[in-house]
Amino acid sequence: MTALAAVAGLAPITLEELVEQAALQTRVDRKYVVPVTVAEQLVAGLAGCARVLDVGGRRDLGYASLYFDTPELTSYLLAARGRRRRFKVRRRTYADTGQSFLEVKTRGGRGCTVKERTPDDDGHALALDAAGRRFVDEVLGRAGIDPVAAELVPVLTTRYERTTLLLPAPASRVTVDTGLRWAVPGGPDLGLPGLAIVETKSSSTPSVADRRLWRAGHRPSRVSKYGTGLAALHEHLPANRWHPVLRRHFDPDPTPTPQERTAS
Repeated sequence: MTALAAVAGLAPITLEELVEQAALQTRVDRKYVVPVTVAEQLVAGLAGCARVLDVGGRRDLGYASLYFDTPELTSYLLAARGRRRRFKVRRRTYADTGQSFLEVKTRGGRGCTVKERTPDDDGHALALDAAGRRFVDEVLGRAGIDPVAAELVPVLTTRYERTTLLLPAPASRVTVDTGLRWAVPGGPDLGLPGLAIVETKSSSTPSVADRRLWRAGHRPSRVSKYGTGLAALHEHLPANRWHPVLRRHFDPDPTPTPQERTAS
């Protein structure tokens, strides 16, 4: 049973076809935090043009990501302060296949996200092995970032169900993540069952999914599963970059600020 009923009416696409037509390892990402009902409406409206990733008859695939950072949270702080040269390191595991990859994200020209990854045979380890540390530092070096792999420790786990769509002309991808959960190793956790994170991934031009969301009044949000999730679970961390999303979606009973009360 899929998390989004609307995908039942979409034509399927295999993982091999998806990668061939729209790998998009270097891309422009736009993220939207919306109710699951809005995500359903978006997918239903794309039925005439979108294809959905189908793996063994499943169209909602379980993802788990373990994020690594330094004890000082260098990766988090670079993102929170909007630094151009920032990075993210995670081990992503696909629950349905058991495959794991070590992934490093950096920023390319014009704000593009650049993702590089390598297979990770030990998806359950809480530390990077020597090969993993070399891979991380090589990727960071190419991006002009000082090596930090020797310092990395696990700091956050995320879990969710993902539905992936392919949109043609020009080829772009849309992912819809539901069942969102965050947890600090050995610490608190957080779930947002009524929300979805929709992410569009394109070479440059906004996709038909972006335009549909804009017409419905939804604009891209500054949201990061790592940054926003860690900030929600550690209230002492600087989080101005994600404050609007945190207040609107992560605070169960937000108290309006004087400016918000005046605006209403």
